[in-house]
Amino acid sequence: MAKSNSFNKREIEKKKQSKRLEKQQRKEDRKANAGNTSFEDMIAYVDENGVITDTPPDFQNKEEIEIEDILVSTPKKTEVDEPTELKGRVEFFDSSKGFGFIKDLNSVEKYFFHKSNVQGDISESDIVNFELERGPRGMNAINVCLAK
Repeated sequence: MAKSNSFNKREIEKKKQSKRLEKQQRKEDRKANAGNTSFEDMIAYVDENGVITDTPPDFQNKEEIEIEDILVSTPKKTEVDEPTELKGRVEFFDSSKGFGFIKDLNSVEKYFFHKSNVQGDISESDIVNFELERGPRGMNAINVCLAK
């Protein structure tokens, strides 16, 4: 004969009641031991291998490390040798206002230039050599001259 549902319900209710009692007992234990923990018991230390421990480090065996010996995942910034002389085509030049734009032949970048940075006479669609300089609104072309 199969077990009745009421028997299963009683067993489930007994398990719930025992879990409630265990939880209440743990809560009371925490309250009773709350005054026993100190700040020193809560501190964790990291040793030289990066492992978290509860013992403070021993400063007598301290090893001096030079800053130059520390390796970082990103390399130090070094000067990049960019080509100083670039070649481009004059896309736009307004001689009355004295400015224009050069499109770099090696990329799709366009650079602003002023007539004060032009050596000689140039006009639109001329191939020119130039150098770059950072300006207030981006890179500007300087030392602009006709390509040979």
